[in-house]
Amino acid sequence: MNIEIINKLTRNQDVAENLKFLSESTSGRIVFSTSFGIEDQLITDAIFTQNLGNIEVFTLDTGRLFQETYATWYKTQLYYNQKIKTFYPDNESLETFINERGINPFYESQELRKKCCHIRKVEPLQRALIGASVWITGVRAEHSPNRNSLEIVQWDEQNKLYKYNPLLHWTTEEVKTYVTRKGIPYNVLHDKGFISIGCAPCTRAINEGEDFRAGRWWWEDASKKECGLHS
Repeated sequence: MNIEIINKLTRNQDVAENLKFLSESTSGRIVFSTSFGIEDQLITDAIFTQNLGNIEVFTLDTGRLFQETYATWYKTQLYYNQKIKTFYPDNESLETFINERGINPFYESQELRKKCCHIRKVEPLQRALIGASVWITGVRAEHSPNRNSLEIVQWDEQNKLYKYNPLLHWTTEEVKTYVTRKGIPYNVLHDKGFISIGCAPCTRAINEGEDFRAGRWWWEDASKKECGLHS
């Protein structure tokens, strides 16, 4: 990715226009990872409605997602008449982990929670990113104080590619307004107090006045709430 592309993606506020520009100006493999949160639905809409076929949309099925998330996944594929590629945890690693540690070991220690996240999300993501030159995400700085150091376009040394975070500085209200105005399908859990939606055992709705990250791994230190996907 050259400086001209980086400058365009960084300065222009029109996400749909930026994704079209990225699609037309990049020869390498471009991928977008969706977890079917409201941010991801906005990006998915921009990709599918503009028929940006060289941007591959994929998701990680951890096996512990909310039923509402699966419903959003199904509804999204029907709405756009598009397929979304899926990556699953390595079966042998997951079986060994559960047989040794039990079905819900993530409540016992941060070490075991991170191990679970690695097996169910990080390792499948690493496989999904093989051969990609650009990884598009729905990351927003508002979701976690640990993400304030991120940039809209940055080099991801761990995965050896460029990471594009088009909604990094968008607020929740800006995302909701955009999605509502365009009639984009979204996860109904967002209407029930869920801000960031992950695995069912590790995500809850937040109360008014609570921090955005309070709904994820609420039993842990608030300063360490990351799963490893965006570290």
